[in-house]
Amino acid sequence: MFFDLDHLRAFGARPCLLDTQGTTLSYAQLADQADAFGANLAESLGTPAAKQPDQHGSRRLIAIEAASDPVAISAYIGTLAAGHAVLPIPAGATDAAQALEQRFRPAASFRHIDGRWQLRTHAGPATPLHPDLALLLQTSGSTGQGRGVRLSAAALQANAESIAEYLELNAADRAALVLPLHYSYGLSVLHSHLLCGASLWLHPDTVLTPGFGAALAQSGATNLAGVPHHFSLLESAGLDRSLPSSLRFLSVAGGAMAPQNVSQWAARMEARGGRFQVMYGQTEACARIAWLPPALAQQAPDAIGIAIPGGELALRDEQGRTLQAPEAEGELIYRGANVMMGYAQDQTDLARGAELRELATGDLARRDSNGIYRITGRLSRMSKIAGLRIGHDALERALCDAGREVAVWGDDRRIGIAVIGATHDPGEIRARAAELSGIGLQHFDIQLLEALPRRSNGKVDYPALKAQFASKPRNNSVLAAYRATFAPRPVEAGDSFASLGGDSLSHVELTLALEERIGGVPQGWERMSIADLEQAEPPRGQSVPTELVARVLAIMAVVVSHQTLWPLYGGSAAMIILMGMSIAAYRWDALASGDMRAYFTPMLGVLVPYYGVLAGYSLAWGEIPWVSALLLGNFALTTPETQQMLPYLYWFVEAYVQISLLIAIPFMIPPLRRALAGNTHTRDKKRFGFGLCLFAVAAALRFTVPEIWPMQGRALFTVPWVLYMFALGWCISTAQTQRDRLLVLGLACLIMPLAAYLGGNWLGGWIKYMSLLALVGLLCFVPQVHLPRCAIRPVMRLAQAAFPIYLLHRLVPEVLLPLAGIEARGPVIDIIAITGGIGLGLLAATAQRRLLAQRLERKEREPEQLASAAR
Repeated sequence: MFFDLDHLRAFGARPCLLDTQGTTLSYAQLADQADAFGANLAESLGTPAAKQPDQHGSRRLIAIEAASDPVAISAYIGTLAAGHAVLPIPAGATDAAQALEQRFRPAASFRHIDGRWQLRTHAGPATPLHPDLALLLQTSGSTGQGRGVRLSAAALQANAESIAEYLELNAADRAALVLPLHYSYGLSVLHSHLLCGASLWLHPDTVLTPGFGAALAQSGATNLAGVPHHFSLLESAGLDRSLPSSLRFLSVAGGAMAPQNVSQWAARMEARGGRFQVMYGQTEACARIAWLPPALAQQAPDAIGIAIPGGELALRDEQGRTLQAPEAEGELIYRGANVMMGYAQDQTDLARGAELRELATGDLARRDSNGIYRITGRLSRMSKIAGLRIGHDALERALCDAGREVAVWGDDRRIGIAVIGATHDPGEIRARAAELSGIGLQHFDIQLLEALPRRSNGKVDYPALKAQFASKPRNNSVLAAYRATFAPRPVEAGDSFASLGGDSLSHVELTLALEERIGGVPQGWERMSIADLEQAEPPRGQSVPTELVARVLAIMAVVVSHQTLWPLYGGSAAMIILMGMSIAAYRWDALASGDMRAYFTPMLGVLVPYYGVLAGYSLAWGEIPWVSALLLGNFALTTPETQQMLPYLYWFVEAYVQISLLIAIPFMIPPLRRALAGNTHTRDKKRFGFGLCLFAVAAALRFTVPEIWPMQGRALFTVPWVLYMFALGWCISTAQTQRDRLLVLGLACLIMPLAAYLGGNWLGGWIKYMSLLALVGLLCFVPQVHLPRCAIRPVMRLAQAAFPIYLLHRLVPEVLLPLAGIEARGPVIDIIAITGGIGLGLLAATAQRRLLAQRLERKEREPEQLASAAR
């Protein structure tokens, strides 16, 4: 055995352990110190000093801090030589040590405490151990708490012999040990070198420690073992170009190294007459399972190679059948004397014997026609989304091919991608990941980080990465978009647009957000829960809702008609129709349930900006326009010239509020609300029926009230004049069948010509109402409009900014241009006024989005800040 004291003493004065201070411990001295520790341990435990048969019950589990220190290594060897089992614990990790001691109840612990090594015994009954148990290692674990791996002395010895054989180790070798010794890879380096009488240079610090290169050269090391991250660090420090001439081989394991990096390192070592050794293994096999003959490193840089001496590899499919065909993919199975006895969750498992004859690695692999194995992924690092299996490792490698440093993880709902560097474009990475995997954009979360979290062994710490992401708001998620849109209202994954009482403004906002996040808007998304939307597949084709395009055309008509004499009439009337559609679609639930707070809350999105404009006029005029402040400006109580009301164009906001109040009144009366709302079976019919009743009332108002009360020619700004348009919009939204839609179109065909005739029977009136009739037909029978891909986002941005454009567009010709000394009229001025007004609205919409996003971010950070303050 490599830990047998007689075996060690046989190497006599040969150097064994060298530290960074230049101290050398010979093999004879290591044996003596290990023997002394064993005796001290026996005295402390009250057990026989020499290794005795287990019937004496003298075997104990001893926790040893696995530091790269001759004292710790002597204790480790001494404990094994005395017949005890060892529980290595991470160096300097007090919390981890306490957790492991709590789980496995060692009889004693040997740790570096308060600046010195201390052996402390623990009270309590002795934990029964199986006679074969020699070492209890920990896997890295997917939950942060790894599983215990029970290893026998025979398995440790078998793996050490295999490694020494394929690495061709001899007594002249010296390992530069930069790996932690609680890690199976680090221990395997120790074991294999002790077996051969080779020496080890102990370097407990990082390879980036100042002076590492010079110290490595002075150490006389002939080999260096590391994980891929170690070699990245060597390259970043420039040590790849100045390796000591004494190094005859380098070895890498502990995770997949990028094939191009394998090729580069293999070429470097070959150029200097050395070897680059790729290895593969798991803690469950005492570290090593496969090795790639160095001659193949440049031919097959993506391979793990062949089984180690004494071992066998095979592939097995999901049905448990062994796969023989070349390039067939299956789970990698390993058989060999170094396979673990089994797992251990706590001390009660330590008395169990060997439970495995082979090791199912959990890795997916392929074997080529030459018998060379390649890892293709991990069963646990696999997502199944939209019926497709996406390997995290394969996706990670593909994204890394573009020169990025990437980490990928996920589940069957979402895939997270962390990318190092703030210069990368998350949208481009998301698009590339979707292209590679074949699933939608919405399934990916992208975060840009300064560095990936890593474990002490240099591997990416995926659990920490996952926890790090979970603690942050997913700003690119559908839920984040909903929270930003409806802030400060609480929004959860079970909510829907309809249940939150969305309005036309938030509808456009979220349509744009869904286009960005999932590549489109699914049919009926307004009533889908956020959780379902997160998983929804984008619709095929390139189309947007007709009502969204209508909103853009309507606001363009308003802006142009306010500035020019072009006959683009009906923009505001079209917006009234769209308002009716919105309230019917998204606020009926609030009305039917009597939840007036939910019904009126969306009104804040209109009133807050409106009163912001009113405040601006108040400051400019030196007095408050009270009529507009009370939302009565469309009642012709005064004129803008008195500065008691805002300019006429703001009548739309006043009409919106008045119509919203009017619609709510019958639902405030419980018996009437119950009659209007119906039940779950009659809900849709009741909604449509309410719209028809509303239309009948509105039509009567349209053709009577303006005749009785003409309001000095300003009746066209009042509710009686426009309510039937709102009712038509309501009916369009709630029509369920072809018959319903034909009825709505028929009503429009009746009332629009009549309104044009009674409205003065002039050409502009007929243009307006016939345009509105065409719009009703489109909204009834053409729910989606196909657009070129390049036009979709601009159209959505304009639709999103429609209300800010409406509020602000006249500030350009009426305020900003006069301030600049420009008061002339003409085509150029018209173009400046129109484009400037639209641009001002777009800027306001952008500012609003950013303010909401910042508010949401602050809200998301509040729990973290409170927790930090509590600490």
